[in-house]
Amino acid sequence: MAKRAASDSPHLDAEQQEQAAARAPARALVIHEVVRAEGEAELERTSQALLWSGLAAGLSMGFSYALQGLLQHALPDAPWRHAAASLGYTVGFIIVILGRQQLFTESTLTAALPVLTNPSLAKFGTVLRLWTVVLLANLAGTWIFAAALCYLHPFGVEANGEFASLARDTLAGDFTPTVVRAVFAGWLIGLMVWLLPSAGAARLLVIGLITWVVAFGRLSHIIAGSTEAGYAVLLGQAPVNAYVAKFLAPTLIGNIVGGVALVALLNHAPVSDEMDGKKPASREKA
Repeated sequence: MAKRAASDSPHLDAEQQEQAAARAPARALVIHEVVRAEGEAELERTSQALLWSGLAAGLSMGFSYALQGLLQHALPDAPWRHAAASLGYTVGFIIVILGRQQLFTESTLTAALPVLTNPSLAKFGTVLRLWTVVLLANLAGTWIFAAALCYLHPFGVEANGEFASLARDTLAGDFTPTVVRAVFAGWLIGLMVWLLPSAGAARLLVIGLITWVVAFGRLSHIIAGSTEAGYAVLLGQAPVNAYVAKFLAPTLIGNIVGGVALVALLNHAPVSDEMDGKKPASREKA
């Protein structure tokens, strides 16, 4: 292990060994336990606390849509326009994650690890409660934000064309391609959550870079995209059943698969033997 090797190095004095150990990368098990502990804390929160935190997160995620639309409106029609406008998409995630608000796609990893570690019907029921409350609260927040954009025009009416264009794109895909894009989005957001415990001072960079990739790749995120899809419905571009069938259902399926199967399961499996005492810690790779 990197930390043990650093602390035992014969080439360093005691102070240097301590410095080397402190700077060594965190072990996979350490990251797992940090994320799992976060999940345990989330599962202990009351439904009322989850509701208010989830509503705040849904409202905050609206800024990802708003800032992306405003940047797209302000930039010239050039090949790099989408790449630059995608920077606006990162704002909502930065607010939510650094503000410790409850976001559904984060919970697909954090809440899943406690169940994978100590599976039981009672704990699985608690996870379903958290996911349900947070998802509904997040979606409610996105619709409130979409209604404010549609009817109150807080950023003026000049960018309404860009808002409408982004909204149409969210509902333009077919079911299966949307599921696939949502799997990759859930995968990336889960990986972001996994990286944050060891990111240190680079937390802002990690959040910004990964969520920029989601926007640049036009991947489907259940909460960020809900503001756009909700705006399309409120604007009369699409009926409510299109919101459900073309956005909500495929994106929800894909985000859960990406967060649970491709991040939670794959990152839990390598450390499960060590947690059960079946594998000596000394055999872990540095």
